[in-house]
Amino acid sequence: MEYRQLGRYGVRVSPICLGTAFRGFWAGQTDEKTCIRTIETAVDLGINFIDCANFYFGGRCEEVLGKALAAMQDKRDNLVITSKVWSEIGPGPNDRGTSRYHIMREIDRSLKRLGLDHIDLYLLHNWDADTPLDETLDAMNDVVRQGKARYVGMCNYTAAQVVEALWVADKHGFATPVCLQNQYNLIHRFGVEDELLDRCRRHGLGMMTYSPIAVGLLSGRCRRGEDPPADSIWANDIERYRKIMTPAIDQLIATLIEAAAELDKTPAQVAFAWILDHPEVTAAMTGPDQPEHVEEVCGGTGWTLPAEIRSKLDEASTPDRLGQVG
Repeated sequence: MEYRQLGRYGVRVSPICLGTAFRGFWAGQTDEKTCIRTIETAVDLGINFIDCANFYFGGRCEEVLGKALAAMQDKRDNLVITSKVWSEIGPGPNDRGTSRYHIMREIDRSLKRLGLDHIDLYLLHNWDADTPLDETLDAMNDVVRQGKARYVGMCNYTAAQVVEALWVADKHGFATPVCLQNQYNLIHRFGVEDELLDRCRRHGLGMMTYSPIAVGLLSGRCRRGEDPPADSIWANDIERYRKIMTPAIDQLIATLIEAAAELDKTPAQVAFAWILDHPEVTAAMTGPDQPEHVEEVCGGTGWTLPAEIRSKLDEASTPDRLGQVG
C-alpha cells in the first residue's frame, strides 16, 4: 500500500479510506461481526484511514468501529480515525448543527462510543447557516487544544465556504482546517474539478472523496434498460434509477467496462484509479459491507491509469455530456 500526505500536512494516509457508514447494517442486511471483520480486513490490507460519523445509524457505527479498534489495540496508533458533527441526532433543539454547545457535547459522545481518547481528524459534516462561523471554528479550535482531536476539516462545503472558513481561522488564530470531504466520481464531477480541487492546490488542503462508484452505478452491474441488481439500494427506488440511467450515463458505463476489460481490472477498480489519478485527491472512500468488497477496491491502487484510458473516461464523463446528476 502506498501512502499519501494529507495535503501539505505531515500525516500520511492510505489512498483508500474505509468508510464505516455500513448502510447494509442500517438496512438489517449486515451483522455486527461482519462489519468488524470488514474493518479488520481493511487494516490487514494496509488501509490506515478510517472514516465515521456520529450520525451513522444513531451512533451505532461508531460503536462498531470502537469494538473493532479495541480488538486490535496494537494497531490503533498507526491508524487515522475520523468522525463528524453537524447532522440531526435527536429531537432536541440542540441536537444538530455546529454550535459550540453541540460540538463540545458530541465530541465527548463520539469518543465514548469509539472508546478513544482522541479522534485524529474531526470533520464538520456540512455547512451550518444558523451558526456564526467564528463560533464553530472557535469550538473546533478548543477541541484540538484540549487534545480531543489532532486535526479538523470540512465536508460538503462549497469553494466559497472553504475560503471563508480558512480566512476566519487565520484571522482569529484558530486551528486551520486541513482537509475537505466531498462527493466526487465519474458521474459527479461538477463543483469539485472546477472549484474545490483548485482550493486544495492553492491552500494545501487534503481531499477525501466519497461515493467513488456512485452508489453502485459504476460497478458495471447497472445498465440502461435493465432492472437494478436486487441487492442494491436502487432496487428500492427504481423510478429514480431509471431517471438517472440516461443514454449518456449508460455510454459512460460502457466505456468504463471496456477500459476495465482492457486493463484486466474490474469497473470499480478503474473508477477508483480514475479518482486517484488526480494529484489533489488524497484518498477515495469506500463503503463496503463485506470483507471481499474491501479486497476488490484495493485493486484500484498500486498501478497507473494509462493516459489514453484516462482521456477516454474524461471525455465520456464531462458534466456537459452527463448533466448534473442528483
